[in-house]
Amino acid sequence: MTLQTSQLESLEPTPVESDESSTKAVAGLSPSRLALRRFRRDRLSMVAFVVVASYVVLALLAPILVKIGFIDPFKFHQNLLDANLGGIPKGKFGGVSGSHLLGVEPGTGRDVLARMWYGVTFSLTIALAATLVSSVLGVVLGIIAGFRGGLIDATIGRVIDLTLSFPQTLMLLALSTVFVLAIQNALNVNVNLANGIYEVLVLGLFGWPTVARLIRGQVLSIREREFIDAAVLLGASQRRIYFKEILPNLWAPILVSFTLTMPAYVSTEAALSFLNVGIKPPTPTLGNILDGSINYAQSDFLFFFFPALLIAIIVVSFNLLGDGIRDALDPKSDR
Repeated sequence: MTLQTSQLESLEPTPVESDESSTKAVAGLSPSRLALRRFRRDRLSMVAFVVVASYVVLALLAPILVKIGFIDPFKFHQNLLDANLGGIPKGKFGGVSGSHLLGVEPGTGRDVLARMWYGVTFSLTIALAATLVSSVLGVVLGIIAGFRGGLIDATIGRVIDLTLSFPQTLMLLALSTVFVLAIQNALNVNVNLANGIYEVLVLGLFGWPTVARLIRGQVLSIREREFIDAAVLLGASQRRIYFKEILPNLWAPILVSFTLTMPAYVSTEAALSFLNVGIKPPTPTLGNILDGSINYAQSDFLFFFFPALLIAIIVVSFNLLGDGIRDALDPKSDR
């Protein structure tokens, strides 16, 4: 018995029209794009990102602007100081004017804005270099300890405990003279560069244990996954497993740790300058500018207030940026 033509047509599949809007709605996003979308939704983190980006750009531009003479953090303006009041700037608000937007330094007459702007470069350099040292050491040793386990893990763990037991600030103060002199003689550099290198080394060498513990905990989970077993069975070298298989899966905690360590070292540099360890004037850093303003906290409060406010803004912005990145990289944050 044959089917009628109309019946055969009814049995054919009905073509489905493509709906572009529905396709976009169900299209999958990569983890990085999902993280970026979550980060953009966080307005506070975006504000922090803009502040941090501005801080970095200003730090990069400062040496160029000093070289071409656009800003001069070393020029004295004695005519703007009142000798009868012990070198306090003339006028209101610490000598604020169209030529000196944040006033001038008491006793020297140097432009406060120019010195703070130039000081940002040195503070950023020290904090960034120290963070890189601590991050590299912490990541490498954390990967080795977490993957190898056994005696190697135990040995690295004891070194971490020993490093954390040292009083960092006391060591910085006690050994600064000896080590700065040794760095000067070994590298044939001036005292300020030697002090900067000393700060970077001490902060980095005392800061890596926290990073190593974080990375070790992540590696303990990663090493149990199938792709690690496959790499081992295929005869991959340990170096390849460390840096080709494990490391790419650690960028999220490394990035978060980096953004949270940077502000800690910015504030530490300021504290060390207050304790007379670090780069000395006339080369400006945010730390030694703040240290020099302590004596004028009552007579010229704004000279003390401006560098303190800038340090606070930088530290808070970096912390908020780190928190925002951590939340954006968490796949459960939308739930």
